[in-house]
Amino acid sequence: MKRLYGITTAMVTPFTETGEVDVPAVRALTDFLIEKGVHGLFPLGTTGEMNKLSIEERKQVAEAVISQAAGRVHVFIQVGAQTMGSTLELARHALEAGADGIGVVTPFFLGADDRELEEYYVTVAKQLPDDFPVYLYNIPQASANDLKPEVAERIVRRTENVVGIKYSYPDFVRLQEYSFVNGGDFSVLTGTDRLLTAALALGCDGTVSGVSGVWPEPFVRAYEAFCMGDLETARTHQSVATAYCVALKGGSNMSYFKEALKMRGIDVGGMRRPQLDLTASQLSELKSALKKVESRNSDIN
Repeated sequence: MKRLYGITTAMVTPFTETGEVDVPAVRALTDFLIEKGVHGLFPLGTTGEMNKLSIEERKQVAEAVISQAAGRVHVFIQVGAQTMGSTLELARHALEAGADGIGVVTPFFLGADDRELEEYYVTVAKQLPDDFPVYLYNIPQASANDLKPEVAERIVRRTENVVGIKYSYPDFVRLQEYSFVNGGDFSVLTGTDRLLTAALALGCDGTVSGVSGVWPEPFVRAYEAFCMGDLETARTHQSVATAYCVALKGGSNMSYFKEALKMRGIDVGGMRRPQLDLTASQLSELKSALKKVESRNSDIN
């Protein structure tokens, strides 16, 4: 089964001026990221404002990314939703639309205990072919639910197609614990952009990164250098990637991502309410921060 590796980009969702999904912009963003060298695409997650999209809009985005990527990189669609029914509908749609696999965020807002999380994932996985890969997605600071390694182990034992996890919390011990699931045959990717090279050193397969959706280049270079055994160069490019993380507020506010993409010539529109676009002072601050990072980046390259 296909697995994620390297730099998999968590994509923003572009909107038109009237607030609708901008399909041409989705396609342009897909091309931009692939041309910059990312290894995979992960639309419709936290970075993609998943919780503000209707089921039909999520299907629309998924279809656009899959068809535009056209097999050039892996496309794993994030299908986790507010209800089990919606998650299953989106999972089946991703399969039918030609995705390489899916990611499934834990249920969110309301608490779910270990047994409920286990049954949730087992149910989703068993509704899909045994050779269609499923990634667990744990982001406890946003979902209010934490998927423990021992629960992931039980899920893997009961399914054929759960192959890995995206873990979006900066906890090295937990990352390592996930890597022991299924006797070590379990794909682990960090969702904390700043930890890419450190996570690779722990044995993780890469990152699912939101900041790489704006500036993929230092992430790709850091990964490639690490794979070649050049740790010093990997650290150098990681430092640039980290500087971009700081300038872009680390994904805490996706409007920074969208404004920065516009500066790079990729107009992805604004935010959906309740989130607002940047104020004039925030935009000025962003431009100044990015100018400093670009100066540092040019010195390295």
